[in-house]
Amino acid sequence: MAFTAQDVKELREMTGCGMMDCKKALVETDGDKDAAVEYLREKGLSKAAKKAGRIAAEGIVLSYIDGGLGVVVEVNSETDFVAKNDDFRNFVLDVAKTIASEDPSDVEDLKTKTIAGGSQNVGDALTEKIAKIGENMNIRRFERISTDGVVVDYIHAGGKIGVMVEAQAPACEQVTECLKNVAMQIAALNPKYLSSDDVPEDYKEHEKEILIAQAKNDPKNASKPENIIEKMITGRLAKELKEVCLLDQPYVKAVNKETVAEYVKQVSKEIGEDIKITKFVRFETGEGIEKKQDDFAAEVASMVK
Repeated sequence: MAFTAQDVKELREMTGCGMMDCKKALVETDGDKDAAVEYLREKGLSKAAKKAGRIAAEGIVLSYIDGGLGVVVEVNSETDFVAKNDDFRNFVLDVAKTIASEDPSDVEDLKTKTIAGGSQNVGDALTEKIAKIGENMNIRRFERISTDGVVVDYIHAGGKIGVMVEAQAPACEQVTECLKNVAMQIAALNPKYLSSDDVPEDYKEHEKEILIAQAKNDPKNASKPENIIEKMITGRLAKELKEVCLLDQPYVKAVNKETVAEYVKQVSKEIGEDIKITKFVRFETGEGIEKKQDDFAAEVASMVK
């Protein structure tokens, strides 16, 4: 029975085994996928598949900077304990270096690239780590920035939050310090956009609708005319946008209550050259992933039955 590249891909997804192992299993079983699964199990290669369904919501965010090239990547594990394992962290760093050198289009493309410092592809290296460490793991996302300007990273709490900031600016100590401070601001206050110019109109309209509903549901506004409510909404929306736009946020280390934009402008004045922040990325480990809630009382009860 002949088989196709799609069959190899599906077998890999079913078992979590490496691409070459899956291909060999299909060759040995004449293209029969069910038999190929059994073949891989007998060879002890599909043990990683048993872990594939478990929720991996811990892990780390790490970065890699090489001149004007920067990478930030999130790799998830099941427990925080594994996230502190040096073997795991070295693997994540190798993945970041692979992204830097190979410029993959997405995670699936990344898995086909030869891992930095090794001979196997990233997907196979990941499967091997799952089998070795004994937990499900997942390369969730990454961002790669290549610029003729400056890129600076900041990793908070050993990998809980990772930030990368890109700017058109001269490479010097003052600029690095400035962007590092901005990166710490991003880690702490989690802005959604760079400036108000980057906020989509649909986001503004959605937030405006919510504010209008809140205002109309407030008994204190019952006697107020529509034009007054409209002015209230405009003011509240402007205030909210300042909270979600990085450059409009109050700078957390400010002495005179300046905004981030004003802080950057002040540093630009000090060095005599412009600093223009063009992009930022913020990854927080496990954000948006529904974590498993352990019921230890129920677990103990089931063990003593």
